[in-house]
Amino acid sequence: MKEFLVVMALMASPVAAQEVRDCDELASVAAVSEPWEAQTRTFAGNRVRLVVIDTLEPAAAAFQLVVLSPPFDELGARQCKMVGSSGTLGFGGMTLEGLTSAYDPARGLTWGVTVQSYDPATGGFRAQVLDVTLNQSTGAITAALR
Repeated sequence: MKEFLVVMALMASPVAAQEVRDCDELASVAAVSEPWEAQTRTFAGNRVRLVVIDTLEPAAAAFQLVVLSPPFDELGARQCKMVGSSGTLGFGGMTLEGLTSAYDPARGLTWGVTVQSYDPATGGFRAQVLDVTLNQSTGAITAALR
């Protein structure tokens, strides 16, 4: 119970910014949310892939977005990044249904992904949009909730 309260406090904290980090063992194909065909999309001639993963725990923060994208390494592999709410925490829910995407040459590719975030005021979840922007030239990825 104590761990759950700590997770909820972190998720509710105004300093709990959306974080982009290198992929780790949580980005396993075993964690791809079902149904797979609804939880993955490709862009930029299949050079960029978004994947929703569900790590199951913590239940209130188990969903994260994996971004496979340029730049490519010396072996030709794409970079792998995870977008969560803070540290290794994700969101209470995430879907690519209703995904929006746009391209601006000055900023890069931007997606709007629907997520569910814990709301400490109600003890429930609220729908929000996670905006993720990728600069394919540099590989920089930023994320923010709106």
